[in-house]
Amino acid sequence: MNKLCTDAGFISINKFGEQLCGDHVEIIPQDEKMTVAVLADGLGSGVKANILSTLTAKIISTMIANSLTLEDCVSTIAAALPVCEIRRLAYSTFTIIRITDNSEAEIIQYDNPPVILLREGKNYDYVKISEIIGDKTIYKTKIKLYGNDTFIALSDGAIHAGRGRNLNFGWQREDIIRFMEAVYAPELTAKTLSSLLLNKCFSLYGGEPGDDTTVCTVKIRQRQSVNLMIGPPASPADVPKMMTLFFSKEGKHILCGGTTSTLAAEFLGKPLAAAGRSADPGIPPTASIEGVDLVTEGIITIHRVLEYARDYAKNNELYTHWNYGKDGASQIARLLFEEATDINFYVGKAINPAHEGAHLPIGFSVKMRLIDDLAACLTRMGKRIKVSYF
Repeated sequence: MNKLCTDAGFISINKFGEQLCGDHVEIIPQDEKMTVAVLADGLGSGVKANILSTLTAKIISTMIANSLTLEDCVSTIAAALPVCEIRRLAYSTFTIIRITDNSEAEIIQYDNPPVILLREGKNYDYVKISEIIGDKTIYKTKIKLYGNDTFIALSDGAIHAGRGRNLNFGWQREDIIRFMEAVYAPELTAKTLSSLLLNKCFSLYGGEPGDDTTVCTVKIRQRQSVNLMIGPPASPADVPKMMTLFFSKEGKHILCGGTTSTLAAEFLGKPLAAAGRSADPGIPPTASIEGVDLVTEGIITIHRVLEYARDYAKNNELYTHWNYGKDGASQIARLLFEEATDINFYVGKAINPAHEGAHLPIGFSVKMRLIDDLAACLTRMGKRIKVSYF
């Protein structure tokens, strides 16, 4: 079994003046062996397009989830989708990317802009085989995968960006390829790459998109573990056990909380060094311990990380805050959102007397809720999460 995993992320913007998006994405992380991403683009915009694209993506993803072959799914959808008699266009187009065992990709495309594949950060021209199914031309591709292979699926709003405004004929696929080659970096996640491209499209539209625009990125990457400990165990006798398990895990290590950091420093036999002022006045400063990747304050810092995580799962509007921030919350966000594929939480259940005062409503239950909510957000990002309580 290889140490690769599949990272998928998408983001959309609505046509200017529309309340609903005419594009729809379904990502199905069925199990460790398969991930399927479906991007459907409904004809036109507004409610009708939204319904058409949602039905298309849902039908395809549901059929795949019930173990039907891609060929059966495509045949069913191709036969069922009507064609507009006036414009001679299908009521919904679609792109399917299926990753199997993190070693092979199968791409099926119908009337959407061709998927872009970046290999080692550069465009890779893959072979497409055409097939007529229900009077519709479907393109199929199978590709052997390598680490950092990045697939970028688009709705046609992306290649229309800037048409009649900044560009005469819109942003062509070749222009998008050059842009993505320029911004690509191996450490960027699928969601971040999607956000960077969509932000460029939004800019070319002058802030008033002329069409629904969606970018869905699927990236093959190496597994990376990050371990985060917050709070001491309920029983002092469990401190050695908790610390031993935490530091024996491979990957990077984050300590959150003053008491937690003090106990870890004693366990390691290393001094706990306080840092200077925080780069963000709303976040307590970090500290340092030799052998630990990051040491931060607890509740306040994790609460900010949760805010970033909730935003990341939506439109990722706070990306620049945590991506460039030097404070503890921003550093944790980068480690959890960008670097980690597998995250292990070690949560101490001891009650901190300093948090139980009448003027500090951040007691034990709040800490548990923060970790539960953060773990849920990270799971929606596609991270593998394990939470251990002590």
